[in-house]
Amino acid sequence: MNISEYMGYELIEKIKAEEFTVTEITELIFQQINQTEDKVHSFVHLEEKKAFKRAKELDSKFKKGMDLGRLYGVPIAIKDLICVKNSPTTCCSEILKGYRPPYHATVSKKLLEQENGICIGRTNMDEFAMGSSTENSCYGPTYNPWDLDRVPGGSSGGSGACIAAGQSLFALGSDTGGSIRCPASYCGVVGLKPTYGRVSRYGLIAYANSLDVIGPITQCVKDAALLLELIAGYDHLDSTTVEQKIDKYTEYLDTPIQGKTIGIPKEFFGEGIDQEVKRKVQSSFKELEQMGVEITEISLPHLKYSIPTYYIIAMSEASSNLARFDGLRYGKMVKISDKDIFEAFSHTRGEKFGEEVRRRIILGTYSLSAGYYNMFYIKALKVRSLIRQDFQKAFETCDLIVSPTMPTTAFKIGELVDDPLQMYLMDVLTCPVNLAGLPALSIPCGFDNDDLPIGFQIIGNYFDEKEILNIGYKLEQKLDIYHKMPSLAKGGGN
Repeated sequence: MNISEYMGYELIEKIKAEEFTVTEITELIFQQINQTEDKVHSFVHLEEKKAFKRAKELDSKFKKGMDLGRLYGVPIAIKDLICVKNSPTTCCSEILKGYRPPYHATVSKKLLEQENGICIGRTNMDEFAMGSSTENSCYGPTYNPWDLDRVPGGSSGGSGACIAAGQSLFALGSDTGGSIRCPASYCGVVGLKPTYGRVSRYGLIAYANSLDVIGPITQCVKDAALLLELIAGYDHLDSTTVEQKIDKYTEYLDTPIQGKTIGIPKEFFGEGIDQEVKRKVQSSFKELEQMGVEITEISLPHLKYSIPTYYIIAMSEASSNLARFDGLRYGKMVKISDKDIFEAFSHTRGEKFGEEVRRRIILGTYSLSAGYYNMFYIKALKVRSLIRQDFQKAFETCDLIVSPTMPTTAFKIGELVDDPLQMYLMDVLTCPVNLAGLPALSIPCGFDNDDLPIGFQIIGNYFDEKEILNIGYKLEQKLDIYHKMPSLAKGGGN
């Protein structure tokens, strides 16, 4: 049996029907990991012994007729900045190597303890979630399963790659400016960024508090809908979560979409969008029209300011958040002969933080400094409000907004690593969603001439995840490419 042939929800049904045990599924997952991990490098830490121990416990409970939650022991991979109790959680940074949280993040507790999923390991990422390629990891890069010379996207590149490589059925990532949707697009899988406040951030090691959101990365929309049902909800440990009704996302997937209006922002199809990406995405518009959806052009006039606005806010918040990683409160201090504590802090942070993290801390500190606070940070907050208002106005005339997820397909490893500005520009279609706090879904809609996946982004109104999942599911079924996987995932070469 090739584990990559099944969706997560299908394996749950097979365990319920006693066609497979949890232990058998876990064995198949680790077989796939052992066959592919040396090529892909999705994981920075594997929990094989713990996983098999937990699988045997769940099989024993199932034989006794005990409840196994809704995940029934199906494996899940978790990004290396979401705390898992007593499991290495390092944000792929030298400064946090060896750190094992004494507590679960809320999402980890829900999935692993309440719903009985099994954590198989921690996935690779850009250090402290700062990057769009997973090249900024202290453990080295992750490789795209579709083409091992290319990036898997970032910062949740390990989570995206492990799904594409058939190494897991479910994965969690985090999205600050596109870090779930970018790897979903580049790796040809499904990535969901929920509304800000829909999912608890407690136990997420923060990059930018007002932007970060935890969400699922899966092979199909139905699996993403299932995971969102399980992780969504108010949490008294996170003051940014909202007491909002959690919809039955999996039950809403088959709801008819005829009569819905979808807006296409003209600003999302400007300079820099690859022609093959544009062609495939526009082809998907026609598929939606054939299903009875009305397409209309809209304008988001302040979208052109989204990149500078996003990076000023994100870097400013990062400079504040990462101040605690000084070797005294968190992280290992570099030993120096001088007894000056401030010099010790400086040496520790200079040596243990990577180049991209240092760059963003410096730029964020500059934006927050006394002489530039009003000029940069406060102005960015005002522009953020204008971008949010643009989306709110657009939703007065349409139910959903669609666009490409990324302006290009996956670029080659090393191609942009020395050009940070060009790397930042890759977030042009995803970061406006985070600035506005809206939900968005990326699904594969086709492949370019090099057989690299192309992502299709669906943006919804606040707390309207059921609508984007509904449209995404219908389009996914119509295109019928979500079963297509790289040859590496099916046991072939790449």
